[in-house]
Amino acid sequence: MTPRGGAKARRQAFDDHVEATLADPQLRETIRLGQDYMQDRGAVARTELDWPAWIAAVGEVRRHTVRHLDTYLEQFMTNVEGHGGHVFCAADAAEAREYVVNVARRHQAKLIVKSKSMMTEEIELNPALETMGAEVVETDLGEFIVQQCGEKPFHIVGPAMHKTLGQIHDLFCELAGELLPDDPVGLTRFARRRLRQKFLNADIGITGGNFGVAASGTVVLVTNEGNGRLSTTLPRVHIVVMGIERLVPDFESLEPILTVLPWAGGGERITAYVTALTGPRREGDGDGPEELHIVLVDNGRSAILGSKYNDVLHCIRCGACLDVCPVFRQIGGHAYASTYSGPIGAVLSPLLDGLEQHAELPFASSLCGACSEVCSARIPLADYLLELRADAIAAGLGSPGWAAGMTGYTTATRHVRLFDLGERFAHFALRPWARGGVLRRTPSLLAAWTRTRDLPLPATESFRRLWRRRPPGVGGRPSNAAASDPSVRRAARRRR
Repeated sequence: MTPRGGAKARRQAFDDHVEATLADPQLRETIRLGQDYMQDRGAVARTELDWPAWIAAVGEVRRHTVRHLDTYLEQFMTNVEGHGGHVFCAADAAEAREYVVNVARRHQAKLIVKSKSMMTEEIELNPALETMGAEVVETDLGEFIVQQCGEKPFHIVGPAMHKTLGQIHDLFCELAGELLPDDPVGLTRFARRRLRQKFLNADIGITGGNFGVAASGTVVLVTNEGNGRLSTTLPRVHIVVMGIERLVPDFESLEPILTVLPWAGGGERITAYVTALTGPRREGDGDGPEELHIVLVDNGRSAILGSKYNDVLHCIRCGACLDVCPVFRQIGGHAYASTYSGPIGAVLSPLLDGLEQHAELPFASSLCGACSEVCSARIPLADYLLELRADAIAAGLGSPGWAAGMTGYTTATRHVRLFDLGERFAHFALRPWARGGVLRRTPSLLAAWTRTRDLPLPATESFRRLWRRRPPGVGGRPSNAAASDPSVRRAARRRR
């Protein structure tokens, strides 16, 4: 399949996902409730904290770290190894998978428990481990739910935000082989019982790493469930898989991030657990792994470093941009067909996987700017989406209809008389499809818009024509005496 043909197939798959979500009122309502909840909680945070100051502090920490990433990577690796840990730098997903699988094979691992990790999703680690015969169990409640459903996470922070209580109840009853209580407490109690023995019997625990502290070689996990600590302390081997950019210089640098992240990511003042792990078990320790392996994954990140998209590496994975995005609200997380969804996914996925793999994602945005406004690390997401659109068009990956439409619009805006003619023509050309002054079904290029939205019928007279007919002396129009001056008339003609 040619690159253009492949892009067309992926665009069709994206459109199919969108259509499926739009046709599912229960799913759309579930997404709406989740977004509204997070927006309300975010509003509370802005009243309790000096939010702009904390956001500025987070942005400064991330800018400084990424700017000096080579230094902090070297420092982090040195300190991890100094505490008895092992570090492996993986150039891509394949190298990362191979290293983890080799560790699991060497320990003859039969049961592996995992704490929530977007990075292991990115490198598609679970299928590789299952191929070698290991049972891999997601222990984050949301991840556990979507794993049992054979699905990918729906949201960066809330993997199962698209599931209703009734759907989870039906799933757990099927797993239990009995009727369970239909309340969150009873369902959570079942999940705890089911996972407890997995923790106790696991050969290996795998986690992501929210942040690595370069000054001490410490891995910091931010979680709301006890699964993070059980996955890291009970198994004999702990493997951390994290992106190369997920570092901070020292513990002091963590303060603004650990202040903002709980609010932005979960609508909470603080998470239930902040776990700092430095090296494997030492003599005299009551728990902890005998071996610690940290896999630092590049997988396209070094190519972003120093580019015009550099600041996307500042992301702290709070998911706030998903919670305000009107497009995510309508199409959901699975439509993005990538590890990262929402605005951050529409930017990051094309950069990591190649624009030809996700050429449709930069266009999955209204460009309202809410994502840039809410971003905890001040990443200019809306600007990056525009840049990626331009890159896609330049690479021949955009829709031919879109390109033709933009070319026509550009030509019209450069010639005032042509623009005027188009404004007059639009009303009469579209009037046959109007009902009550609204376009609900239209042909050709507008059909994609009006299939799911109403569009007002263009007015018979444009604002520009009304403005030119305003009375003399109103709104800056010259008086009759001034209008008779030839130089004034020439200037007016140039403006028109």
